[in-house]
This record gives sequence, C-alpha cells and structure tokens, in this order.
Amino acid sequence: MRVVIVGGGWAGLAAAVTLCQRDVDVTLIEAAAQLGGRARKVEHHGLPFDNGQHLLIGAYREFLRLLALIGVAEDSVLIRTPLRWLMRHPGGAGVDIRAPRLPAPLHMTWALLHARGFNYSERLAALRACAHVLRPPGAADDITVAAWLQRTRQTQRVIDMLWSPLCLAALNTPIASASAAVFTRVLRDAFLHARADSDLLIPRRDLGAVFPEPAAAFIRRHGGRIIAGERARALISDDACIRGVRGTRGDYSADAVILAVPPQTCIKLIADQPALTALAANLNTLESEPICTAYLHYAPAIPLSAVMNGMAGMLGHWLFDLAPMDKPGWVAIVISGPGEHMHLDNEQLLTALRQEIAGLWPSAAQFQEGFVIREKRATFSCRAGIDALRPPLRTALPGCWLAGDHTATGYPSTLEGAVRSGVQCAEEILRDKAAR
Repeated sequence: MRVVIVGGGWAGLAAAVTLCQRDVDVTLIEAAAQLGGRARKVEHHGLPFDNGQHLLIGAYREFLRLLALIGVAEDSVLIRTPLRWLMRHPGGAGVDIRAPRLPAPLHMTWALLHARGFNYSERLAALRACAHVLRPPGAADDITVAAWLQRTRQTQRVIDMLWSPLCLAALNTPIASASAAVFTRVLRDAFLHARADSDLLIPRRDLGAVFPEPAAAFIRRHGGRIIAGERARALISDDACIRGVRGTRGDYSADAVILAVPPQTCIKLIADQPALTALAANLNTLESEPICTAYLHYAPAIPLSAVMNGMAGMLGHWLFDLAPMDKPGWVAIVISGPGEHMHLDNEQLLTALRQEIAGLWPSAAQFQEGFVIREKRATFSCRAGIDALRPPLRTALPGCWLAGDHTATGYPSTLEGAVRSGVQCAEEILRDKAAR
C-alpha cells in the first residue's frame, strides 16, 4: 500500500510515523525547506527559536505516546512542572494559583480555594464554574464562553484574571465568540481526570528538535521518504478514485493521499475535484485567528519567579522565560487572537511591550534587542458552533483523507489536536486496508 502525505507539520508527521510503524510505503512531501508547519524552528543570529512560543500540558497524551514511540525520552526535551497560574496586573493586584500534588480533581479544588489574589466569593465563583464543566453544553446547543460564564455567575475579576486568559491560551479565540463546548472539553481533559494532566511541559529545546526532527528520523529508519521543498499542485484521480499527487517535480502515485495542510491550501488542491466541492465550501467557512510572538533580550536577565507569567489587562498576554531553553536573558511575549497589536508595526510593538515589562518588573535589566514573528493564520477560529463545521477525516473522494488540527478532533487548534488527527487518520486508513 502506497500513501502520499501532503504536509510536513505535526499532523502529517504523526500520520507518517503511525503508518511507517505498520510497514506502509509512505512518501511525505512538504513545500517548505523544513518540517514542523506552524510549530517549526527559526533562527535569529544563529540562535534557534520557535516561529511562535508554544505551551504543552500533561493532558497531551497522544503527543507523549508518539514521543515515546519515536524514541525520545520526555525529560530529554521537556521540563515537567506542576501547574502554576501566575497572572500579573499593571495595578499590582495579581493572582497566583498553584496546584498541589493531590489526586484530581482535589488538586484543582485546593488550588482555587487557596488562590492568592482572589477573595472568598471569587474563589467560590471559580469553583462553581468547575462544577459546571462536568455538565457542559453539547454541540447542538453550543454557546459562547462569555454566555457560559454568565450562566455560571462568574465575577468580572475572575473572568479577567482566570477564564478570559485561559480561553485565549487554549482556543486562541476571545470569550465573546469562543465555543463553550470546546472550552469545557479542554478543561475536563486538563484538570479533572488525572493530576499530571495539568502539569506544564516546558520545551528544553526548539520545537523542531522536540518532535519534527526525531519523527523524520523515525520515518526514514522505517523506510519512509520525506521530500522537502516540494509543493503539491493538484490531486490525480481516475474513475472517482484517488491515484496520487502532482507536484512541482513530478507525479507521486498512491493508493491513499492524506492532505495534512491548512484549510486554504487544501481548498486549492481539491478545487478541480467534483466529488470534493462540498468539502471545499465547508473548509471555506473556517475562519482563522492570529498569534503574535515577540522575542526580547535583556542583560542582565529580568528577575522572574516563574517560567510562565500572565499579563492581564495589557497588550501582551503571556511572558515566558527562555532561560530553561539555554537562552539566558531572552523572554517571549505571546499575544493571542486579534487586537490593537495588529495595527502596530514591529518596532512600535516592541516599544509598547518593553514599557509593559518595565512596569511589571522594574529592575536594572536593560533591553538589548528583539524581533517579532506574526502568524496571521495561526489557528482556526474556535467559535461557538464550530464542531458542526469541522470536516471528518474521510472525504467523499475514495482514497483521499484529511488531517490537521482543523478536522473533527473535538480539540482546539493545538499541537495535541494536530497529532491526534494524524494518528486517527492513519488508523482509519489501516482499518480500511484490513477490511478489504
């Protein structure tokens, strides 16, 4: 059986690893010069960075399983630490929530009951929302996160310091439009099943070295082919069945093709396939959200008490200390979703963020340099009702499959969602093959 995978992001790599493990003939083509998609390595003055700062958590079970499968020890590429929700505010009244090593969900109950910066009524409000997570809205009556928070009687301060930034971090979509069904699903998986699920997994190295590079090595060891710098131009089909992919360098014959590419790229590839007209129209309804990451270097380093620092009511949303990644003095500031930052040029944005850092961490640290990476289509917009719009893995054209975080995984646009889609797609193909 020959499978061609279009797209070398985390979804395409996960599919390729799963198929190669089962001795399937796999060819993966990627338009870019390197693998990783929207979670790849970039270089600045010879130092490796990510094209956007990502955060992983212990609930990413499929990613962690695949990491072990390709021979990567978790502690060699990730630092696991118990959840700490440290949210700073320019007014000085921040919030500090720490999860103890207790069984779930007792660890979160204890953490919220002892949350520093919340008064008693605010702690009870947060716990009330957690109770509602156990009976979330279904896809049929999906509402916005803002409406769900109103239903659970959350105070404005709890929304501003906990739920709104958590929603942006998980879904990259503001609470005014974000899906409560997806948000509560993420909360259940992260906080209510096992204590270790809420652990923060901080990359020790750039993301390319965490997964794409060792995954590529695994694929090649198991007979798979990876062709970087090769752009797919069209699908090849005959008698309403997939036959392969046409690339810039030639044709690639296949019994099955996995399109592990973003929606807009997928639309272009399937444009001339009558059987996929409805799919193209469906994909066109998926909107996107941006993510902006600013990297700033200080000397001496900013005195930070945590690796991850929230910035409430500010232009920046999260500040990450990159010292654990062997980049002393470097910090990354992530701005999720749309906002006024999209109207600032890079120098204006760096200036505004430097001012916010100076207000939160007044010290002798001096700014040295910085640069900005903008992903205008970083994720799909995870708005209310999104579950009904996301396409399944199997398409109407026999032999043509989809993978990617935008497919119907139930997860938001995360690395775990991408990996799950790739693995599930590969397993579906293997089941089809076994049934013949």
